[in-house]
Amino acid sequence: MGGLVAEPESLAYRRGRLALRCLPFTVRFLSLMLERSVAVGELVGAKAVAMGYTRRALSPVEAERDTDWLLRLGVLRREVDGQGLTDRFRLTPLGRQLLAEWQTTPWSPPTWGERLRHWGWRWLKR
Repeated sequence: MGGLVAEPESLAYRRGRLALRCLPFTVRFLSLMLERSVAVGELVGAKAVAMGYTRRALSPVEAERDTDWLLRLGVLRREVDGQGLTDRFRLTPLGRQLLAEWQTTPWSPPTWGERLRHWGWRWLKR
């Protein structure tokens, strides 16, 4: 796996895990990032649902906002090319660790309390 590994009890790990459970992205979307970088545009609209990347259609603003949140949590990183940062993302070591857990033990949907905690972390504790 390489890189730093987060302990499952750590706040970074728990926040990343809860975010992935609460956000509309799927394990298929994260698995794709093991093979290649993914552009934000691939997560927009009904096509993303049909491809199995999201559980519901996202607007461009929602897709950007949700990927930026995963970036801040350390689950994703922006791809860099010769011109600088791009709109493409890859998994970080934490993201790979969370994906491995999700693939081996499917996660249950978050409870309302967990959704509220995620909302608080995301919107109140900046």
